[in-house]
This record gives sequence, C-alpha cells and structure tokens, in this order.
Amino acid sequence: MSAAGEGLVQAAREWIGTPYVHQAATKGAGCDCLGLIRGLWRELLGAEPEAVPPYSMDWSEPQGEERLWAAALRHMAVKDSGDAAPGDVLLFRMRQGAVAKHLGLQARVGASASFIHAYARHGVVESPLSPPWQRRIVARFVFPKEVS
Repeated sequence: MSAAGEGLVQAAREWIGTPYVHQAATKGAGCDCLGLIRGLWRELLGAEPEAVPPYSMDWSEPQGEERLWAAALRHMAVKDSGDAAPGDVLLFRMRQGAVAKHLGLQARVGASASFIHAYARHGVVESPLSPPWQRRIVARFVFPKEVS
C-alpha cells in the first residue's frame, strides 16, 4: 500500500460510525457518501475544490446526467480498473441504466477486499467489496498528491 493510500484509508476508518445525513460532510456528526469523500479531501488536502450545490436523493437521475462522474474527473485522476489499491475512490452505478451516484473508498484489496462508504440507514461502514458491489463499480479515481 502506498503511503498516500494508507493515510487515506486510516483517515476514512476514523469516520466509521458517523451517522448517515444527506448532504452533510462532518465526521462524527453526519455525512452521505459524497460527504465522506469531501470530508477526507478537507482533512488531507485542504479546501474543497468546488462548491457542491444542493442535491436531492435522486439528483441528476431525471436528466440522466453523470454529474458526480464529471465532478470526479475535474479533480481526481482516473485509475485503470485492473490496478485496484487501497485509497482508490470508487464510483458505483446502483442500478442498470441509472446514473452513477454512490461513492466509496477502497480499504483492502485481494480475497478480503473491502471499502468504506456512507450508506443510508447504516452510516459510515466498512463493507466487503463482494461480487455484487464489484459489478457496480464504473470508475476508480485517485486523490491528487496535493491541491494546486
């Protein structure tokens, strides 16, 4: 595991137990899946790269726009799916034909692969990256080394 990946996973594990709160991004108080990634960004890199507009639970679905994917592309590097590593930001498509709108952070790779994410009614948890979750991954990203 790279030092950057190790630091990101360690920081994410400190969020475990944070309750799920839609649009929030505060460790211990509440966050959603985007809020977890935003909070980790602030902890490790400083100010967030752009303001996040208010969004509903079905955000961008009616229009079919890949807003979350586009935002990730603006601020993180894309990774090859065959090069999984701890600290990768994972983007999931929860239903066939729907927009990709769930995020997580790869914590472990290999036979015991896992990821950390904020999940409605569960809060921030570390879950097995089981085959059903793996099939939903549509992109992998890596945090920048530093914010310019």
